[in-house]
Amino acid sequence: MSSIRERNKELILKAASEEFAEKGFAATKTSDIANRAGLPKPNVYYYFKSKENLYREVLESIVEPLLAASAPFNQPGHPADVLRAYIRTKIRISRDHAGASKVFASEIMHGAPHLSAERTAQLNAQAAHNIACIQRWVDEGLMAKVDPNHLLFSIWAATQTYADFDWQISTVTGKARLDDADYDAAADTIIRLVLKGCEVSEPATAT
Repeated sequence: MSSIRERNKELILKAASEEFAEKGFAATKTSDIANRAGLPKPNVYYYFKSKENLYREVLESIVEPLLAASAPFNQPGHPADVLRAYIRTKIRISRDHAGASKVFASEIMHGAPHLSAERTAQLNAQAAHNIACIQRWVDEGLMAKVDPNHLLFSIWAATQTYADFDWQISTVTGKARLDDADYDAAADTIIRLVLKGCEVSEPATAT
């Protein structure tokens, strides 16, 4: 029963993220979410109680991966390794959580009215920690004297665009959906730009 419950919740959550991403919170109907999930409408209320709760769960589904993406910053590491791992994880989030990423972006653009104070504090604290790490690398001469705030903002923009502006990317590339090779190429390109632009050397290898 627990496996069926989790499967149904995942189906509803995925459908909700896509509906909210396409239509926004106000215009989304629970019946449309249920139809997209292939489940009866009462199931939506059974598992999530209300459309508002479901919307918050969609936000939660993207906040956790975003926080987890910063794991490389939370332990000792060379800037090249940390930035490379962070960028690759951020690209994977855009690939695997595209709908939720769009919902999150829209939420932020509207002042984050549904994002809990606790989650806002966690995201801000993690960003501040990442920025402090970058500043330390600059101070230690491990990278060029870049503004750490704007470097982080640039990485967010470069990686999240693959989810938030997927229509534009599909139009330009002529592909209805990017494949894994496209996402790998995107990560490689962004990593190259960041490491070369910030003059980050590769870590010395043991001999």
